[in-house]
Amino acid sequence: MRKHSVLAWSMVVALGGFLFGFDTAVISGAEKSIQQFWHLSVFEHGLTISIALIGTVIGSLFGARPSDLFGRKNTLYFVAAAYLLSSVGTALADNWYMFLTFRLLGGLGVGISSVTAPIYISEVSPAGRRGRLVGLFQFNVVLGILISYLSNYLISQGGEASWRWMLGVQAFPSALFLVLIYFIPESPRWLILKKNETAKALEILRIINPLNCEQELAAIKSSSLVDASDAKARLFSGQYKTPVILAVLFAFFNQVSGINAIIYYAPRIFEMAGLGAHSSLLSTVGIGLINFIFTLLGINIIDKVGRRILMLVGSFGLIASLFLVAVTFYSGHFSGFAIPLYMMIFIAFFAFSQGAVIWVFISEIFPNQVRAKGQTLGSSTHWIMAAIIAFCFPYLAESLGGAVTFSFFCIMMVCQLVFVWKFMPETKGRSLEQIGTNMVMH
Repeated sequence: MRKHSVLAWSMVVALGGFLFGFDTAVISGAEKSIQQFWHLSVFEHGLTISIALIGTVIGSLFGARPSDLFGRKNTLYFVAAAYLLSSVGTALADNWYMFLTFRLLGGLGVGISSVTAPIYISEVSPAGRRGRLVGLFQFNVVLGILISYLSNYLISQGGEASWRWMLGVQAFPSALFLVLIYFIPESPRWLILKKNETAKALEILRIINPLNCEQELAAIKSSSLVDASDAKARLFSGQYKTPVILAVLFAFFNQVSGINAIIYYAPRIFEMAGLGAHSSLLSTVGIGLINFIFTLLGINIIDKVGRRILMLVGSFGLIASLFLVAVTFYSGHFSGFAIPLYMMIFIAFFAFSQGAVIWVFISEIFPNQVRAKGQTLGSSTHWIMAAIIAFCFPYLAESLGGAVTFSFFCIMMVCQLVFVWKFMPETKGRSLEQIGTNMVMH
C-alpha cells in the first residue's frame, strides 16, 4: 500500500506535466484559425504563438519563490488554477487582448510546474525509484503533446469554432488536477527545512520509507544545519558552483540539440527535404509516437542503468543522426523518406536520453536548502534557450540552409558527449542528502 501511495502522489503531480505538454502543443492546431478569426498581422500572429513561451520563461524564472514560500503543494494549486483559467479564458475570449492574457497565464503555469513538479516528486521518492518517478513528469509532458495532436485532429472536423473547443477541452484535465492535489501531502523536506514541522514530516516519511524513516529525518535535519550559517542559502555562493554549472550546461545542451526546432517546425523541415504537405503532417505524427515510446523506455530503465549511461548512449545516437541529416541536406539527394527517417532516429535517441534524464538530474543535484532555486535555474535556462532556438530556427534554416543548421546541432552534441564523459556524475540509487553533500564538497 505504502509503495503505491508514493506512486499515486507522483502520478497526481505528473498530471501537471500532462497539462504542460498539452498546453504547449495545442496551439499548433488552432493557430491558423485564430489568425483568420482576428485578422492578425504577421507580428500579431507571431506574438499569439509565442506569448505562452514568454509566460513559461517568466514562470520558470520565479517558480522557486512560491515553491519555497508557500510550499510545493500550495504552488501546485496555483498551477492547476492557471491551467483551468487559461483553457476556459482562451476558449471564451471575445477579443484578441483577452486571448493573449489567458495564453500568458497558461504559460506561467507551464513555467512554474516545470520547477515545482519535479522538485516535489524527487522529495517524496525513495532513492531506488526516484529516477522512474520523476521521469513520470517528462513521460506525461510527451503524452500531453501526443494527446493534444490527436485531440486537435478530432476536433478540427467541427467547423469554424472548432479552435475554441481545441483550447477549451483542456479545462477537464485541469479541473481533475485541481481536485486531486487535495489528496497529496506536502513535501516532508519542505516541512522540515522551511516550517520546522518535524512530527508532520515524519508521518509522511514513514509512508515513503517505513524501514529507515528516522535515519532519513536525521539526514534531512543535519543537511539543514550545514546551511544554517547562511540563512538565505545563496545559490551563486561558491559552495554550490558544481551543481550550478552542471544544471546550466545540461539545460543548454538539451536545447542546442535542436529538439524544439524539430518539434515546432517538423512539417517545415520535411517540406524543405522535398516532401508534400500531407506526407509532412503524417511524419509529424510519427515523431510524436516515437517520442512517446522512447521516453517510456528511458524512464523504465533509468534507475537500473543510471543517468550517465543513458546520456552517453544518447549522445552517440544524436551525433550520428544529426550528421546524417546534415550530409543529406548537403548532398541535395533527398530519397523520399531519408530525412524523416533520420529525424525519427534523432527523436528516439533524444527521448531515451536527454528527454528522460533532464528533469530527474536537475531535481537531484542541488542540496535541500537551494533545491527550488537550482531547479529554477535549470528550468529557466532550458526555456530561454528554447525561445532563442524557436525564434532563430526559421531564419537560420532559410538563410544558411539545412546542411549548416544541422551541422551546428551536430557539433553541439559532440560537445555534450565530452561534457557527459568528463564531468557528469552518476546519481543513481543515492539519497538526495548524499548527492547534495557530495556536490558541495567537490
